[in-house]
Amino acid sequence: MQHEITTGGPLLEKDGSLAQVGWARHPNLDCNLEDVNFYTLKFFQRFRVKRWDYYAIFTPNRFFSATIADLGYAGNIFVYTIDFRTGELHEEGLVIPLGKGIILPRSSRSGDAHFANDKISLDFTLDEGTRSLSVSWPGFHEGRGISAEISLAQAREHESMNIVIPIGQKRFYYNHKINCLPASGQIRYGEMEETLLPETSLGQLDWGRGVWEYSSFWKWASASGFLPDGRTIGLNMGGGFGDTSQASENAFILNGILHKLDRVTIDYDPEAHMQPWHFIDNQNRLDLAFFPFVERLATTRLVVIDSEVHQMFGRYFGNVVTDQGEKIEIDGLIGFAEDHRARW
Repeated sequence: MQHEITTGGPLLEKDGSLAQVGWARHPNLDCNLEDVNFYTLKFFQRFRVKRWDYYAIFTPNRFFSATIADLGYAGNIFVYTIDFRTGELHEEGLVIPLGKGIILPRSSRSGDAHFANDKISLDFTLDEGTRSLSVSWPGFHEGRGISAEISLAQAREHESMNIVIPIGQKRFYYNHKINCLPASGQIRYGEMEETLLPETSLGQLDWGRGVWEYSSFWKWASASGFLPDGRTIGLNMGGGFGDTSQASENAFILNGILHKLDRVTIDYDPEAHMQPWHFIDNQNRLDLAFFPFVERLATTRLVVIDSEVHQMFGRYFGNVVTDQGEKIEIDGLIGFAEDHRARW
């Protein structure tokens, strides 16, 4: 069985080793990346540390996402949006040498993320249970422009998926993923303007910090939506990297309460990502089919960074079983599933 972390403390010991390994319902650990220790020459360690804040918004009509990432030797800023009705997808990104100008917080519970230049401005702030996103990119999509002012409400008791796992002997991954945050505000894309209401729109956060192998691969699947009875349902499943013997990131979140799963097998065709995917766990608590309707293919080809992600957007059908034994039917929940290979 997997180990649940229930006490706080530092992420890393003074020698750079992980203080605890496991999963948690809340981000209990201090992300003391200043104690990373895997190169004799300390100066080079900053170039291997990866940090990102990835926000995703599900509205009745579209998906919107904005990310601020620092990969050590380069920053990565990207924004994309998908129209669920037409399937229209557009994405733009910037690579920032040495991550100059990128600010990312030490903690996922406090602090702000920021980047701005003469083309784009992104601000992610957190204040008293509200996560706020402010995005402005006037030149997005050949001058069509995109902007967003979004507030995500996060109650203190809202549970999330947190994992701390080793990668090899000296590397690690610390991740905080929050699903189903009620969203309000506006998204503007060209002449389109959509008002977000918390009764119909939800946001989520993928907050990642760690030191990875140069060649890495992972699978990740997620969704945030509503059941017919009005309850919120979030999915989070993944793997492909690190030692997950004490913690996987597999879970679903029902009305803000996390229901932890053990092992989930993700069956798909890596040569035909638009074909149906199948998710099944080892305890008969999850059985989902995923039918993609649009593919986001994002590639980065630089001297030291080579990344390719196939992120499929589609609908989930099937069922999950709560810790109390309630069987929840999932019928057409919009979400995504991805296959990501990187040398970074």
